Amino acid sequence: MDVAGLAAELAPALPRDAVITDRQRLRTYECDGLAHYRVIPALVVLPETGEQVAAVVRACASRRIPFVARGSGTGLSGGALPHAEGVLIVMSKMRDILEIDRDNQRAVVEPGVINLQLTRAAQPSGYYFAPDPSSQQVCSIGGNLAENSGGAHCLKYGFTAGHVTGVEFVTPLGELVEIGGKAVDFPGYDLLGAIVGSEGTLGIATTITVRLTRTPETVQTVLAAFEDTDTAGQAVSAIIGAGVIPAAIEMMDALAIEAAEAAVQCGYPEGAGAVLIVELDGAQATVDRQFEQVTAHCEEAGAFELRIAEDDTQRALFWRGRKSAFAAVGRISPDYIVQDGVIPRTVLPDVLRRIGELAQDSGIRVANVFHAGDGNLHPLVLFDAAVDGQAERAEEVSGAIIDLCIEHGGSITGEHGVGSDKARYMPKMFEADDLDTMQLVRCAFDPSGISNPGKIFPTPRLCGEVPGRKRGAHPLVEAGLAEQF
Repeated sequence: MDVAGLAAELAPALPRDAVITDRQRLRTYECDGLAHYRVIPALVVLPETGEQVAAVVRACASRRIPFVARGSGTGLSGGALPHAEGVLIVMSKMRDILEIDRDNQRAVVEPGVINLQLTRAAQPSGYYFAPDPSSQQVCSIGGNLAENSGGAHCLKYGFTAGHVTGVEFVTPLGELVEIGGKAVDFPGYDLLGAIVGSEGTLGIATTITVRLTRTPETVQTVLAAFEDTDTAGQAVSAIIGAGVIPAAIEMMDALAIEAAEAAVQCGYPEGAGAVLIVELDGAQATVDRQFEQVTAHCEEAGAFELRIAEDDTQRALFWRGRKSAFAAVGRISPDYIVQDGVIPRTVLPDVLRRIGELAQDSGIRVANVFHAGDGNLHPLVLFDAAVDGQAERAEEVSGAIIDLCIEHGGSITGEHGVGSDKARYMPKMFEADDLDTMQLVRCAFDPSGISNPGKIFPTPRLCGEVPGRKRGAHPLVEAGLAEQF
């Protein structure tokens, strides 16, 4: 790659100092939140408009140079891992909220807008942005779109895909296009559905239109302490089985509680082997009725202590322990792997027991934090890289947890994405023909394979080329029709 030549070509199209070539400054961007993988990009650019993003992508496309989009860099799957011979397009300067449309319950934002920033901007109008990843104080809306992020309240309100209605989008050919808008739905193929959650492999969103959710009349939050995760899991099943759909049901086991206490002194009940945080919201009468059901089911399952948040300050304290869990384990372990798998809610006790057995057999501790209501696990595999063999054992345990999820009818990821980290697990979930079909969609958007290459798929496939397979290209590719999708 001619770094100097590309940098010289891009400089006139971008703001001053927006093209970075100095190796020490490039190292700032060598990884995302999954620091286990590190690659120094050949070039970093910081555009401030959609037109500037399009100009960068056109320059890459003309040279067939790979590019990767990056938001706040909080992703946990290596989705924003740079390409060593490519351009990293950092969207963090595009952070304007362009419109809060109260009447239509919409907001139009640039991709660098921070998740919580949008909620704070919408609150005076009586609305908020419902998807709330634990990193919402720092993660960007563009990254939420790329990974289809969820959060604690996704049980009731769903993932990012349900809250995006339109995008201005730069294709891998450098075209700036509009997809969707403020309306509820648009005719034709669901291109927006393909883009949300595509992890940057289909192009780059430069403005995003999102659905705003009305602030509920009332919110009630309960913290329930149990002797172990089995009894806490029974309470979850009973609550959902009774037809109650809380805004959130979160669970933490004893090791995760220990870490949270060390980090933020959240004051959870002493001796708890597991805690549940159950949050209800909506009309006062509905919340009152559901509150009675939730507390009754928790007590029947064996909760030895129930705490009711008396005000917003106490509610924030309950959530502080849960929201800090990923970072908090740094207080009890020098290194850790954040895993992200999904299982049917009904098999939660069995899978947690199996994870406990894996930890015991391997000598590797595992702290469990998860969205209990929808079976989205976030096991934190703890190890010390300075101890010979521990990192390898931790990787084995992490992989075995993913195998458990698949074995029980679940998925290798719920909200963190596949990225670089989990691409090797894709063949365990999908047949080769399934992966080929997914690749065909990718090729329709990106025939040169330059948009965030090396992510999601387990091998570096090119359009119409299936490594290790003797059969020919997909018929649509052979006919030259794939690009017309």
